[in-house]
Amino acid sequence: MTAPSPDIPEVEQPPPAPRVDSEVGPLRTVLLHRPGTELKRLTPRNNDQLLFDSIPWVDRAQDEHDRFAEVLTGRGVEVVLLADALVAALADERAHAAAATTAVDRRRLGNELGDALAAHLSTVDAKGLADVLMGGMTFEELPHAEGASLVRRMHHPHDFVVDPLPNLLFTRDSSVWIGDRVAIASLAMPARARETALLDLIYAYHPRFRAAGRAYGAHYAPVEGGDVLLLAPGVLAIGVGERTTPAGAESLARSAFRDGLAHTVLAVPIAQDRATMHLDTVCTMVDRDAVVMYPAIRDTLQAYTLRPESDGVVVDGPAPFLEAAAAAMSIDRLRVIHTGLDPVTAEREQWDDGNNTLAVAPGVVVAYERNVETNARLEDAGIEVLRISGSELGTGRGGPRCMSCPITRDPL
Repeated sequence: MTAPSPDIPEVEQPPPAPRVDSEVGPLRTVLLHRPGTELKRLTPRNNDQLLFDSIPWVDRAQDEHDRFAEVLTGRGVEVVLLADALVAALADERAHAAAATTAVDRRRLGNELGDALAAHLSTVDAKGLADVLMGGMTFEELPHAEGASLVRRMHHPHDFVVDPLPNLLFTRDSSVWIGDRVAIASLAMPARARETALLDLIYAYHPRFRAAGRAYGAHYAPVEGGDVLLLAPGVLAIGVGERTTPAGAESLARSAFRDGLAHTVLAVPIAQDRATMHLDTVCTMVDRDAVVMYPAIRDTLQAYTLRPESDGVVVDGPAPFLEAAAAAMSIDRLRVIHTGLDPVTAEREQWDDGNNTLAVAPGVVVAYERNVETNARLEDAGIEVLRISGSELGTGRGGPRCMSCPITRDPL
């Protein structure tokens, strides 16, 4: 009788290397941020300034986000939480020191109170510092320093000495992977500016990411990840509107050309208002050759085509976006699935992020369940729709794509 062989321990496989070449390649790893204390800081006095349309029910928002993460993990996607990644990065003493410094706004606090805040933050552990960087700190919560402070006395105890970052929920905006490099966004709105520093710390000091190259740096002109669509390997579309400037789009295009990450970039002007803050609020890819699009802009959306030349960049156009995109992707045409069935429904469902879908594979997307007619149109077109609730998550104006930063996708 043969003796049973001893158990051979399984060798843990290393995580897949970061790389994203398209919008719809099978998703393997994604960066999410589970909402936390920062949402509990929102009040009727500050929600507009912090870019939320209303005050979310935080417990429900967390439940909705947990279900979102479960849908992804159920499809074999590794979910990396931003808070965990930040704590891991802050374990490095250099990251900890840099974070404690960048959190201090001396123009508002003055040197004395600024010194007191910096000294306090330098003493807290990585988890405590991460909590402050994300959730903020009020004057009431800052330990008292010696001596009088006019700044402190003239602020309400519940005013922020470090502002919270409730928009961290939308991880797509602050960074985007293009090929094997990460572009750190230069965020346009003051309420989001400090998010850039946190993502910079994560990618610079987290053991998993610190070897990654940078495709774009935060010191450039404003460009946000919600405006960047990877239409196909080597083809980018960059929305230019409320959050991304022409200079930002051109800088990212030149960087992508220089690093061999793209051969064509489409700069796509969009309306500069809150309903269309990013390109992905009016158009996202749902299959290799298909987009879901707000019908009101289908025939008016234009694109400037940028390509590299030996002495710089050549710019053509504008031309109709759908034609320019199909030509750049080397396909006959892009299939278009409209948001809603009539103009009123389309406008309502565009506002409710009906266009803001996250592809987990070609022809498989995550979408908010409330956009009933758009989801039905997607399914009629052969797209599998994984529905999630977003009644509270959507109060910051973002859908499944906004809430996710793909780190690794398989090639198409």
